[in-house]
Amino acid sequence: MIYREKYLSEIRGFYHSDLIKIITGVRRCGKSFVLEQIMTELSKETDNFVYLDFDDRIATADIETWKDIVHYIQSNRKEGLCYVFLDEVQEIGGWASACRALRRENCSVFITGSNSKLLAKEFTKELSGRYVSFRIRPFIFLELQEYARQLGRECSVSDYLIWGGFPKRLEFSTLLEQKRYLSDLNETIVANDLINRYKIRKQSEFRKVINFILISNSRIYSAKSISDHMTGNGINVTPNTVQKWISYLENAYIIDEVPRYSKKAKKELEQSRKIYDSDVSMNSIRCKDNRFDLTHNMENIVYNELVYRGFTITVFDNNGKEIDFLAEKGGQRTYVQVAYSVVEEKTWKREFEAFSGIPVYDRKVIITNDDMDYSTSAVEHIRLIDFLQNESGI
Repeated sequence: MIYREKYLSEIRGFYHSDLIKIITGVRRCGKSFVLEQIMTELSKETDNFVYLDFDDRIATADIETWKDIVHYIQSNRKEGLCYVFLDEVQEIGGWASACRALRRENCSVFITGSNSKLLAKEFTKELSGRYVSFRIRPFIFLELQEYARQLGRECSVSDYLIWGGFPKRLEFSTLLEQKRYLSDLNETIVANDLINRYKIRKQSEFRKVINFILISNSRIYSAKSISDHMTGNGINVTPNTVQKWISYLENAYIIDEVPRYSKKAKKELEQSRKIYDSDVSMNSIRCKDNRFDLTHNMENIVYNELVYRGFTITVFDNNGKEIDFLAEKGGQRTYVQVAYSVVEEKTWKREFEAFSGIPVYDRKVIITNDDMDYSTSAVEHIRLIDFLQNESGI
């Protein structure tokens, strides 16, 4: 597995802190590997650490309550500062009580979870600010390429556009095996992290709404518009229910909701937002007859890459003309349009005219999969491959 220095550099300053280190993200994005890399770094200093993986309920079958966690740690630690790693700890009721108890016993506690139940109000209230949180995401393109090289494989931009960045998929040699893995992972996420956790009764309706949302990535939505669409297809679900189910997806780090900002109104447009999948494979495994949605997936991976690089993202409404991203970082603003291709004049005109009226001192960028340079005096054109191979900026 590759060394994920980007995340480690954020966490490293808290290794010895008594603050609880919460590492979150969608299932199978690599949280456990980050945890292992932290343990590897700490093992150069000490052997006083204890690791429990609650996803492996055979190995942890005897641990049923938070008191069992505390007892196990106390029985297996050494004197001095002990480093405690609790993987998928949300499986144990009262986990926050265990964390509070351990930090009082000279422990540096690291926990992971695939569900933002770890950061829900009732738990953050219990922890009373005694934590720091870090979100891990599936591989970006450069990470995927590096891991592919380790495995003696290659990974193209087209492969990334369709099948995304879940690390383990690269360990399977055939596309059929990768698709089976991604489909099974999706079922685990939908069934375990959503249906079972939230005790969904209308499972058929829930699955159809979730499928619609995940295959509609990089699009503007409102709970009412989704409700109307589903009702028109014979599935009666209210806007309130749709919004609740969307919150479940976001809580499990399956999607991000990105606000829209209106230049004219000078405020966020609260009634509609854009949805981006945490990994574009969640769109592709739902496509039929290999008719993959490369256009919207491309916008989605640009979003994922920008967030990874530390940009704050909003969707910008430029007097009725949408600009995909207003990316802000370090006091700098960059307006970003994403289009699969602008070869056709109609598309070129639509995409470039979206920047009309944007101040000349703000950077304006369009990212496409075209090889030809379409830069103008006002707008910089960046090829997708060049953007993906950039490590930090745009």
